[in-house]
Amino acid sequence: MKLTASSAGKEIEPLALTIHQLVNELPLTMRTKNARGIRLEEGKVVEYNYTGPVLEKVLEKGQKISEIPKNGTYKGIPVMVVPVIEDDEVIAAIGVVDTTHGIYSDIMEITKRPQPMEEEKRDQP
Repeated sequence: MKLTASSAGKEIEPLALTIHQLVNELPLTMRTKNARGIRLEEGKVVEYNYTGPVLEKVLEKGQKISEIPKNGTYKGIPVMVVPVIEDDEVIAAIGVVDTTHGIYSDIMEITKRPQPMEEEKRDQP
């Protein structure tokens, strides 16, 4: 599969479905710079001509954005969107919708492995 800045919904479906499964089927959205993309929920494609306000922001800014959209399909629900960058150019954006309203993010933080303590700190009384 070749992902380009002009890949459309059906073309990006295999990658989007894989990531969707990886995040335990949380709603996932993905689009490329020059074409609308795909929206997935509960293991299925819901839309092949999708875009959203945060996807568009990430395509423009080229950096990860976590926010609660004020409009669009997922209005009022936390989303995290990251850019796909190739040769210093943003070619796509992929977003996960946190329908748990933050619980998913909290669990990820809580379950992080503890960092090893520095040797000198362990030896102090």
